[in-house]
Amino acid sequence: MQDILTTSSTSAHTAGQPLSSGSKFTKSFLTPWKSRGPNYGANMHLMRRIIAEDAEWSLAIVPLLTDLCIRHIVKNFRNNPILKQLLPEHQQKVLRQLPPDLPLAVTANLIDDEDYWHRCCEQRWPVCHLDCHGGSWKRLFFERHLENLIKHFIPDTTDPAVILDLLPLCRNYVRRIRVDQFLPPVQLPPPPRSGDQSDSGSEGEMEEPSMDHYQLGELVAGLSQLEELDLVYGIKDCGMNFEWNLFLFTYRDCHSLAATIKACHTLKVPPAPPPPPPPRFHSQRLSDPLSPSIGQPEAGPVTQLHGDRGARAAAKLLSHSRLRVLNLANNQVRAPGAQSLAHALAHNTNLLSLNLRLNCIEDEGGQALAHALQTNKCLTTLHLGGNELSEPTATLLSQVLSVNTTLTKINLSCNHIGLDGGKQLLEGMSDNKTLLEFDLRLSDVAQESEYLIGQALCANREEARQRGLNPSHFTAPLTAKGPENPVG
Repeated sequence: MQDILTTSSTSAHTAGQPLSSGSKFTKSFLTPWKSRGPNYGANMHLMRRIIAEDAEWSLAIVPLLTDLCIRHIVKNFRNNPILKQLLPEHQQKVLRQLPPDLPLAVTANLIDDEDYWHRCCEQRWPVCHLDCHGGSWKRLFFERHLENLIKHFIPDTTDPAVILDLLPLCRNYVRRIRVDQFLPPVQLPPPPRSGDQSDSGSEGEMEEPSMDHYQLGELVAGLSQLEELDLVYGIKDCGMNFEWNLFLFTYRDCHSLAATIKACHTLKVPPAPPPPPPPRFHSQRLSDPLSPSIGQPEAGPVTQLHGDRGARAAAKLLSHSRLRVLNLANNQVRAPGAQSLAHALAHNTNLLSLNLRLNCIEDEGGQALAHALQTNKCLTTLHLGGNELSEPTATLLSQVLSVNTTLTKINLSCNHIGLDGGKQLLEGMSDNKTLLEFDLRLSDVAQESEYLIGQALCANREEARQRGLNPSHFTAPLTAKGPENPVG
C-alpha cells in the first residue's frame, strides 16, 4: 500500500457536507494501515488539507444574508421605503446607511430617528442652534427648510405649490416661523412719464399693487402646531441695488397679516398682566392709507411699527388701537407727517414712546409735536435726533418742560438748537422735576447750558431714587403740584 494517496472527490464524508467539484484532497498516511490504531477514522478530518482553486476565496468575507437584505433596502429606499416592518436592530442599520438627501415625501412622515435628521441638518447648514428649536433635530430641519422657502419666494414668479406642498410633511413639526426677508415681485422698468405728470398723491397707489409680498394665510392655517411668528418685510444684502420700495409694507400685506393672526389660534400669549407679544416689523415702509386692522383687539395689540410714508396711517392707528411704541426712525417723515402724528398725540392715552430720529420734520413739525405734548399725559420717551430742528422748536419745548410731568427721556441730538435755544431749554428745566435723560449732543448748545441742564437732570434722578425709597413722603407734594399751586 502506498504511504501517500492523492485523490479527487466531490464530497468530504467525514465533514458531512458537500464540497465544490475540482477540489483536491491529499491524504497522508504516515504509517501502514494495520498500524494506524482504532481511532484513526475519528481523527482523520484533522489531517485533511483543502486547497481552493480560487486563491482569494475566504469564508470570512462572505456577507450575511441579513446584511445583503439591508443593502438592498437602502439602495431601493427611494422607490420602496421599507422600515417599520423590520426588527429594531435592523431598522437602526438601515437608518445609519440612508443618505440624507432622500426626498422629504419619503422620509418626513416615516423617519423619526433624531440621528438621521441630525445628519440632514449638518449637510444643509454648517451652524445649527438646536436649543432654538426645542432640542429636536427634525423640528429644526423643517422649520429652517420652510423659512428658507418663504425667504426666497418671489410673488408672481415662484409657484405657491412649492411651499404649500410641504404642509402635509411639516405640519406636525413646525412651531415657529422666523423670516428675516420677504422678496417683492420682479419689477419691470416703469414707462416714461410725461412732463406734466405730478409725483404727489399717486406714488403709493401706482407702486402698491405690484409690491405685495407672499401671503401667509393659507400656510399658517395648515400649521396646527404654530406658536410664534417673527417677520421682517424687507430684503437682506441688497447692496448697491438698494431702493426704498424693497422695504414697502403694503395695504394688502397689512390686511392679509391681520387676517392671518386672527385666524391662528395656536400662537402663544403670555398670561396677564403683560400684554401679548406683538408681531414684529422692522424697517418697512407703510403705504398710505394703512388700515388700522392690525391694531384691532381681535388681532392682538401691536406695540411696534416701523415705517416711512405711513406716518399719516400711523396717526390713524394711534386713535384706533392700544399702540405703546411707535418707531418711524429713518423713514423720510417730513413736517406734514409729524403734524398728523401731533394731532393724534394730543389726545392719545396709550403711546409711551415715539421715535422720529433721522427724519426731516424741521421746526414746523417739531413745534406741532411740542404743542401736543402740552396736553399729552402719557408719553414718556421722545426721540427727535437728526431732524433739522432749531431755536423755535426749543422755545416751545422749554414751555413743555415747565408743565409736562410724564416725559422722562428726550433726545434732541444732531440738531441746530443753538446758543439761545440751549438757554431756553435750561430755563424750562428749572421748573421740571421728572425728566431724567436729555440728549443734546452735537446740537450747537453752549457747554455751560449743557452742563447746567446735566446738573438739573442729576437732581431729578436723585429725587426719583429717593421717591422710590420712600414713596409716601413724595406723594402729597407731587399731587399738589400745578400751575396755580407749585411746590416750593
